[in-house]
Amino acid sequence: MCKYVDELADSGAEEFSPREALGAEHFANIHTLPESIAKLKRVTKIWLYGSKLKRIPPEIGEMTALTHLDVYTSYDLQWFPYELTRCKNLIESRVSTRALYGNYKQRLHFPWLKGSPVRYYGETLRCSVCGSEIDYEKTWQLWISLKVGTDVLPLLVNSCSRECTLSLPAPHENYVQQAHRGGTSVAQPFDESERVRDRPQLTAATAVVAAVGEAEKQKISEKPPLLKVIWKIWQK
Repeated sequence: MCKYVDELADSGAEEFSPREALGAEHFANIHTLPESIAKLKRVTKIWLYGSKLKRIPPEIGEMTALTHLDVYTSYDLQWFPYELTRCKNLIESRVSTRALYGNYKQRLHFPWLKGSPVRYYGETLRCSVCGSEIDYEKTWQLWISLKVGTDVLPLLVNSCSRECTLSLPAPHENYVQQAHRGGTSVAQPFDESERVRDRPQLTAATAVVAAVGEAEKQKISEKPPLLKVIWKIWQK
């Protein structure tokens, strides 16, 4: 994979398709992308359909020409690095949303970062917000749900300070409305099935109110003219 990335960077190719380059068998054994993807400055499209990836490194944020990201049916890929938001040209994504943490269909719980932080290669990393180099002891890891491309994605933030944490954008509507550390105690909005289950009850209640209203209107319309006048005066 590293050799393929190097060759792609040297050639200036615009599409990153490791399955096609490495073959399905080798591609199936890859669980993360190398940090060297930062060199792929001209790549506009990433094809990772059906991959076995478990994570994508923060260096994807250096791929500023990226416009399309396809990771559909990559069911082990349940979150993305916050640095993906730096790809300002990214306009289209294709993701298996049911596999994502906090997705609106199932509301999968976010892993608890305080007890089990995500670690990358090396002993240091960079702040997702300001880019400062920090070590793990001073890193505040958080989850936040934002729209990237055409999907709302759970993003992992590595924050170096309170200032960087407070500068994070507001999460997407219908998701947890603040950056958080995960865990089962995080209250999430209703998932798709819960909303559907509640809808008939609301519809039935609305129908009863509407029926009562129609019945009252019918009673009024059936009253003689004089009684209608009295009725209106009484209502006032």
